[in-house]
Amino acid sequence: MKGLPTSGMRLRGRNVILRLPRRSDFDEWSELRTRSRAFLEPWEPVWPNPPISRREFAKTVRRQGQDARRKTGFSFFILSAHDELMGGITLSNVRYGVCQNGEIGYWMGEPFAGKGHMHDAIDTLCDFAFRDLNLHRVQAACIPGNERSERLLKKAGFEREGLLRSYLFIGGVWRDHHLYARLCGDDERSRASKGSGL
Repeated sequence: MKGLPTSGMRLRGRNVILRLPRRSDFDEWSELRTRSRAFLEPWEPVWPNPPISRREFAKTVRRQGQDARRKTGFSFFILSAHDELMGGITLSNVRYGVCQNGEIGYWMGEPFAGKGHMHDAIDTLCDFAFRDLNLHRVQAACIPGNERSERLLKKAGFEREGLLRSYLFIGGVWRDHHLYARLCGDDERSRASKGSGL
């Protein structure tokens, strides 16, 4: 982890690129989020009214850059191979020492949903968390009933571990969430158990 470069950081997946946001992304980000509002709103905190301004966006990008330099959180935009913005994914609350844990959250613009891009992004982010940050565990929380997200997490190698009661303030109310986790080495253990016939 020592010496991890953050300026201009780009992580390459199979078909996606994860890149730290820039202030110049505001127009493309705003347009995609606005087009996808009805698709995203049921699963997110209440959207601000009026919408986030260019100035607020710049402040957020600056804070995200500071978090990345401190290695406490990484907020990436998900881009296509042609640098088209498709969504976002974060690794937040990164802790080291005896914990070595981080939490992921994600959103995908409606035109790009259901095409395998988020699975690719999650795998890419987990590789980064385990290989570059030396984390042991990555976890995610999902609202019960969000079947699309639960299927995605299971496909990406996460296991459901329990229920977090009244966990996040989503859509103006405190919502229960299912807790999912993926551990460093889960892929190897899965392959080994299949090979042994277990």
